[in-house]
Amino acid sequence: MASSSSSSPVALRGAASLAVLLAAVCLVHAGGAAAADLCVDYYDCTCPDAYKIVQGVLVQAHKSDPRIFASLIRLHFHDCFVQGCDGSLLLNTFNGMETEQDAIPNKGSARGYDVVDAAKAALEAACPGVVSCADILAIAAEISVQLSGGPGWSVLLGRLDGFTSNFFEAGKLPSPFDGLKNLKEKFRNATLDDTTDLVALSGAHTFGRVQCQFVTDRLYNFSGTNRPDPTLNPGYRAFLSQRCPQNGDGRSLNDLDPTTPDKFDKNYFTSLEVNRGFLQSDQELKSDPLAVGTTAPIVDRFAGSQDAFFKAFANSMIKMGNIRVITDPSKGEVRKRCAFVN
Repeated sequence: MASSSSSSPVALRGAASLAVLLAAVCLVHAGGAAAADLCVDYYDCTCPDAYKIVQGVLVQAHKSDPRIFASLIRLHFHDCFVQGCDGSLLLNTFNGMETEQDAIPNKGSARGYDVVDAAKAALEAACPGVVSCADILAIAAEISVQLSGGPGWSVLLGRLDGFTSNFFEAGKLPSPFDGLKNLKEKFRNATLDDTTDLVALSGAHTFGRVQCQFVTDRLYNFSGTNRPDPTLNPGYRAFLSQRCPQNGDGRSLNDLDPTTPDKFDKNYFTSLEVNRGFLQSDQELKSDPLAVGTTAPIVDRFAGSQDAFFKAFANSMIKMGNIRVITDPSKGEVRKRCAFVN
C-alpha cells in the first residue's frame, strides 16, 4: 500500500540513484566479505542527521515508556532471525496474508512499532525516501543499549526493506522454553556462533520485562512433572510465585533481571550463576557445565567481566545485523511507511 509524498518523482529517483552510488562506495570501504554491502557512513551524504533523528525520537519515547529500549532491541533481533534483517517484522497484515507480527513469538508481546513509525516519519520529513526501516531497527537497537548504560558500536548501514513477511518462519524463533540444544541449533541456522553469539545476545535480557505466562511452567509444572524446576533458586522461586500465582494473570509483567532491570550491565549473568534466571532458556546457558558444547564457561566469563560481555555483545550485534541483508534494489526498497510495501 503506497502512501502520499510531497517529494517529486525526479527528486526521489535522484535520491535512489545516490543511494545506489553510496552502496558501491561502501563496498570499497568495507573490504571484507561479511560486511561488504554495508558501511558506517552510508547516509553521510543523503541523510547525515539520521542517527540524531532516531535518537531524538527514542529519548522522547523513553520519557513515558521505560520499557521501550528493551522492546526495540527485541524487534531488531526478531526481525533479523526471520529472512534476515529486512524489516519484514514491521509489515502489517495485508490482502489476508498473515505476517510475522501474527506469529506466536510476536503476537501480544512484540512492541515498539509505534516508535519505529515515529522515527520513520521524522526521517521522511528530513530526507524522504532515503533511510530504510531495517536500518532504523539497527540504529534504534544500538541507541537503546547505549542509553541504558551498555556498549556502543559502529552500526553498519545500507540495508533495504524486503517485500514479504514470513509467518511460518517467525514461529520458529528462539523460544523462552527452548533447551540448550535447540537454542544452539537455531543460532547456527541463523549463521551465528552457537556459543559466544548465543550467550552474548541472550545478555540483552539484562533489561526489560516479561510476562508471567513464560515462567509458570517452571514454577508449577516443569516438564509435565507438576513440580517446580529443581534448578530454580528456592528464594527466587518463592518471590516469583508471589508475583505469578498459579491461577493469576499470565500477562502480568516481571523484571528479566531482578537486580538492575532497566540498566544494561552484566548482572543478567551474575543472576544465572546463582540459578536466578527468569526464563528456562536463560538458565539453560548455565546448565551442564561439564557437557560437550556447554556455554557455562562463557556465562562465567561474562559474569566476571562486564568489559568482556560488552565487547562480545557489540561484536555479536554487528554479526546479527548482517544476516541475509538486502542491498540489491531489484530485491528490496526503502519503504515510505514501515508497515506497508510501497
